Amino acid sequence: MKFRNWFLLILLFLATGINAQIKNPVKFKFTINELGDNQYEAVLNATMESGWHIYSKDLPEDTGIPTSYKVSGKNIELIGKFTETGKKHEEFSEAFGGKIVYYSDAAGFKQKFKLKDGTKPGDVVAEITYQTCDDRVCLAPNTLEFNKPVTPKSAVEEAKTDEKAESAKDSLQPVIDTLGVVVQNTVPAIQTAKLDPKQLKIKSIDIAHPLTDCGTGSSKISENYWTYLLLGFIGGLIALLTPCVFPMIPLTVSFFTKGNKNPAKGKRDALIYGFFILLIFVLLSVPFHLIDGIAGNIFNEISTNVWLNIAFFIIFIFFAGSFFGYYDITLPSAIANKSSKAEEAGGIIGIFFMALTLVIVSFSCTGPILGSLLGSAITGSANVPMLLTFALGGFGLAWAIVFGLLALFPQALQSLPKSGGWMNTVKVVLGFVELALALKFLSKADLVSKTFLIKRELFIAIWIIIAIGLVIYLFGLIRFPHDDKKPKISITRKILGVLGIGFVIYLIQGLIPAERPKLQLLSGILPPLNVSYFHDEKDGILGMHPEHDFFRAIEIAKKENKPILIDFTGYGCENCRKMEEFVWSEADILPILQNDVVLASLYVDDKEELPEDQKTKIDLGDGQMKKVQTIGDRWSLFQTANFNNNSQPHYVLLTPDGKVINTPVSGYMEKEKFKKFLECGVNYFKQNK
Repeated sequence: MKFRNWFLLILLFLATGINAQIKNPVKFKFTINELGDNQYEAVLNATMESGWHIYSKDLPEDTGIPTSYKVSGKNIELIGKFTETGKKHEEFSEAFGGKIVYYSDAAGFKQKFKLKDGTKPGDVVAEITYQTCDDRVCLAPNTLEFNKPVTPKSAVEEAKTDEKAESAKDSLQPVIDTLGVVVQNTVPAIQTAKLDPKQLKIKSIDIAHPLTDCGTGSSKISENYWTYLLLGFIGGLIALLTPCVFPMIPLTVSFFTKGNKNPAKGKRDALIYGFFILLIFVLLSVPFHLIDGIAGNIFNEISTNVWLNIAFFIIFIFFAGSFFGYYDITLPSAIANKSSKAEEAGGIIGIFFMALTLVIVSFSCTGPILGSLLGSAITGSANVPMLLTFALGGFGLAWAIVFGLLALFPQALQSLPKSGGWMNTVKVVLGFVELALALKFLSKADLVSKTFLIKRELFIAIWIIIAIGLVIYLFGLIRFPHDDKKPKISITRKILGVLGIGFVIYLIQGLIPAERPKLQLLSGILPPLNVSYFHDEKDGILGMHPEHDFFRAIEIAKKENKPILIDFTGYGCENCRKMEEFVWSEADILPILQNDVVLASLYVDDKEELPEDQKTKIDLGDGQMKKVQTIGDRWSLFQTANFNNNSQPHYVLLTPDGKVINTPVSGYMEKEKFKKFLECGVNYFKQNK
């Protein structure tokens, strides 16, 4: 597939919401038809909601993802290749630049086969991989699996016997949540009350009816929205100071205030211009809201993907090189030319395209900043599309306010500093910031892959080197391509240089071993405390050795007669690290964790493969199967099934027999709030055990 098409698909994949409602516009029905003479036909019929379609197997190369239908199984021998039925549509796609072939309303997929031994039953497994689209969006490619036995007439009685035995086994399968999630694999007969590791739903867990209601109240994740709005606003202000944008401010404002015969109308148009800038940046987040057809934890999977984090590391290094002046990142000139020509339309439409042209031509400076916001949001928290909307809204708001205020008070233009070498200094400083941020993604990939090569001290040392490089630059000891040959070291640069020295001193204390965590400002960015040259990650954290398996924690809790504190966490979870380092470590919190509870830290992003006997599948409904292949898969689904929550950190107190003591809490919270939650649950347990 051509690079541009892969790029389109990656954008579609990224543009999915964490708390999105699941779309499922295609329904499948799987049947097996007997054709006679020991021949059969595995038929998968698809029906699509109005406006939706799926691609044909005959889709031309480089124009999308063709449907693939595979049939296999025990005692099965295929006859020929699979065929399609239904009304096939062909049309030219401007997006792919070629013809697409698809089915709407309904389609069928058939595969002929025979039984290798015509006297014995067979087990047919059908797998279909397809992509669903309408005229606005495409859902991510999906793979579904269907199972059905086929029994020759000579083996009907034997099949009935097997069916009864299978029914007895199925009666042991747990129902996973209110969405109808059930374990698909057959489970050996349970002879004791011991929990089965494949059992994702624990019947005793009822979050709607905790044993007590004291000490609860989770942190509001929505508070992050205002943080990202502020970050976006700051990013927008910084972008205004770059060489791509700053020189255009007086020109643009003057165009509206002086180039218009009616000054009042000019000011009004300038305000509309500012509004359109804000609107355009907000619209950049819309694709992340449109495509909402994937499971809700998809962004968590993306943010903890090793290769994606390595890709972000490379991209941020690339951004840094652009800010240093070694090359420019620009959009194709044709885009800017078309937008510029559209300005001739005049009126409101012309103003809109003027704003769009500004956004496009300034991309070489704003692109890396917007990329930083994107990377931070995807790896940051819960509702990624909404975080991006707030971040981009803040970015556009900064520009809208500046252009709007200057249009209302054009005399303020006289107080703006003149364009000059200082603007390139801003870009270079941002380049050093991009280098520092790049290391964060490489560190996350290192943690998720469990290689633990980037120790906490190494991370800090690299940041010290970057900070020293920034200080040396600010004092004029090194230059970059677009710097003046003999730059004037302004008071501002000197002040920033002194602040940089202070930051270096602040970082150095993180290299010195200490009982208490340091560098609170960087908590969540740095590797965990136990990923250190002075500690072994196997030594646990803060002197504790949390269990990483819920079922082992249950057994320990029963023996010690203690409540279980489930800590749903992740290697890539920044707020989890903050809680561990600066809340768990408090003198009135740590003893509770060490002595009064059995701590079970369950990593939802652990990519380690499960043992073969613990791998399974779950049915998400409507025939959609989800494989539980890794430790992270298990605990992620375990959290969703039992607690209707997929955010981290998430804390739950359970009795040894699996009952919820008080309402779970989520997110980073103040010490007193977490202490109240712990003390309430522990005291209740002690009084009622």
